[in-house]
Amino acid sequence: MPLFWRIFLLNAVVLIVATALLLGPVTVSTPVLLTEAAVLTVGLAAMLVANALLLRVGLAPLQRLTRAMNTTDLLRPGHRTAVGGRGEIAELITTYNTMLDRLEDERATSSARALSAQEAERRRIARELHDEVGQSLTAVLLQLKRAADHAPAELGDELRQVQETTRASLEEIRRIARRLRPGVLDELGLASALKALAAEFGGPGLAVRHCLDPDLPELDRESELVLYRVAQEGLTNVARHAEARHAELALHRTPGGVELRVRDDGRGTGGADEGAGIRGMRERALLVGAELTVEPRPGGGTELRLAVPVPARFPAHVLVPVRPVREHVPSTTPAAVRRSAPAHAPPP
Repeated sequence: MPLFWRIFLLNAVVLIVATALLLGPVTVSTPVLLTEAAVLTVGLAAMLVANALLLRVGLAPLQRLTRAMNTTDLLRPGHRTAVGGRGEIAELITTYNTMLDRLEDERATSSARALSAQEAERRRIARELHDEVGQSLTAVLLQLKRAADHAPAELGDELRQVQETTRASLEEIRRIARRLRPGVLDELGLASALKALAAEFGGPGLAVRHCLDPDLPELDRESELVLYRVAQEGLTNVARHAEARHAELALHRTPGGVELRVRDDGRGTGGADEGAGIRGMRERALLVGAELTVEPRPGGGTELRLAVPVPARFPAHVLVPVRPVREHVPSTTPAAVRRSAPAHAPPP
């Protein structure tokens, strides 16, 4: 029976009983006797209790639905409200669950397209840095070396200092290009890319140890890219915010796929809300049906776990990668410098 009719019929019964008492032989003395007051009080209490019980039972599913609405997070999909009640209430909960399915699918689709466009833009910028800026700086280095060899001693020392500054800038551009689009991931695979990532973040203040299983299952390109980006973001958070001295990057085989772990012995999250970095990792995890967990370690620090299924469970849409468009970037290097660079100059 619909909620409207249940509440209406209960109130109708209460009104009918009250009218029957007024029209019946039951009378109330003036002044009211103690027994008559007791009977009226008990009858009123019974009607109020019956009304409250019916409303409590009938509206309980709505309260559960309200709590679910306040706690739902599209980055943690799969949680649905149990369908309870009858009539309109059950229909409302079913409609809400259907709406969540549609919202999660639409969010996954938009996130996939946005991340595909982001990766394409990273690839384009990395290529331009490598092909244009890198080659130009290489030509500048050759010109500086030639000028320093033919210049007086004092001027030669200054030119060599400029040469070292240019070489340092070239190395920084190479490092940025590798982080934008790691060539080792495409050329040597995920294991080598993770080892290079651990070596890159390791230093005097932070020792990063890697532990990778040798018998990892075969992963598709999207899963490898998600694993690499999550590991990169996790180590970035450790280096910037954790104040840790030791970190561990591990990738193990599991019965259902692979699991990535990033551990540190830093100060932990301290119960702070998730920032843009963690939420970005959750969005990437959703693309391959992975599950991301970030929690404090018992001995101090933070542990990040990413469980990736094999084969990957892609959302109910097709990932359409955005093809990078090769744009013509006008060169700012003088023609004389380009002509002076030998054809066999090593690319950056």
